[in-house]
Amino acid sequence: MKFRIIFVMDLKDGVVVHARKGEREKYEPVHRFSSVVDASEPAYVVKKVNPAEVYIADLDKIMGKGDNKVKIREIRAFVREIMLDFGVRKVEDAVEAGEFADNIVLGTETASLELIDAVVGSVPSGVHVSVSIDILRGKVLARDRKLRESEPLQLVKMLNEYALKDVILLNLDKVGTKEGVDADFYGSAVAKSSHNILCGGGVRGCEDLIKLKDVGVSGALVATAIHDRSIPLKYLRF
Repeated sequence: MKFRIIFVMDLKDGVVVHARKGEREKYEPVHRFSSVVDASEPAYVVKKVNPAEVYIADLDKIMGKGDNKVKIREIRAFVREIMLDFGVRKVEDAVEAGEFADNIVLGTETASLELIDAVVGSVPSGVHVSVSIDILRGKVLARDRKLRESEPLQLVKMLNEYALKDVILLNLDKVGTKEGVDADFYGSAVAKSSHNILCGGGVRGCEDLIKLKDVGVSGALVATAIHDRSIPLKYLRF
């Protein structure tokens, strides 16, 4: 199986923003940081980068402040595979997300184990379901008590009971920082999981991708290392 390099687009107020450490109030339009794009309109960014697979986080929907459905539908026309965190809080949200996503991501920030189970049985045929274990300061970020009281690796093992495509370990403290990845941590997650494990947060460049692949990780979510060209665009396109 090839190692997936998945381009991340965080959408807020209708534009792509540069995420850093989960401090959403400080996020700015990505073109102010990027050496790849000179505008932050989502359709323009995805056409310019031209990735095979894109991960979209609708931050407005996640925060309960509207959504970016119109922009996501525009992106749909230019990319082969979309993973979407649509801030799913109920089954209806997941069904709606399935209209323009190939892989619906349930983030622990908004989901619960009961919701994960319900969504797996309700999404349209051909649409995958994945879970993002959102980690902040070493703890699972969640509104659901069962998730919040679980350790990240314990939750990885618990998720083996569900028919998921991917489990993302999203280290929010490292998002946008290029601080590097803890390969041992991800290797432990691979050993406990029956699903694909994906890394999110901290990837510095190609060396980190090699470390992750070597411990059995299936892919990585990347944005900052793309925008500063530490990872060549060509690696996103196959």
